[in-house]
Amino acid sequence: MRLVYLSTFWTILLDFIVWLVIHLGVVHLMLHLSDKRFNLGNWLFREKSWEKGGRVYEEVFKIKKWKERLPDGSRIAKKRGFPKKQLQEKNLPYLDLFLRETCRAELTHWIIILFAPFFFLWNKPGVGFFMIVYALTENLPLIMAQRYNRSRLIRVLSKVNNKD
Repeated sequence: MRLVYLSTFWTILLDFIVWLVIHLGVVHLMLHLSDKRFNLGNWLFREKSWEKGGRVYEEVFKIKKWKERLPDGSRIAKKRGFPKKQLQEKNLPYLDLFLRETCRAELTHWIIILFAPFFFLWNKPGVGFFMIVYALTENLPLIMAQRYNRSRLIRVLSKVNNKD
């Protein structure tokens, strides 16, 4: 149900501004949450049986072919960002933090998706549906990358733990 009627120019401008504010605002809020809030035991972050230890991302979604092309948000949040392109260390504290950061990134992208229906407030229904498609298209690959990285990190962590 459209509540606000604007010209096409102002609607497009508002769409761009609102998406920018949503992205930056959610990232800002998420970066200020304690690392300890991101627990692997949480139902959202737990590995699901259908993920098959991350193999579903390799076999079905061919993630290895496109994952490296995804942007790394740590470049935007330089002071508090955590680079996740590759492992920097293989010690337990670093791996634990990396796991938690995959949870933070995943939740960030889920929250951004949740904002998409608000675009129906000032857009025509077709554009509102497009905004939902946009939100899913932009964020689901990033969510999949975090879940894939997490499953791989859990395997690395189990090998490190077994050495001790």
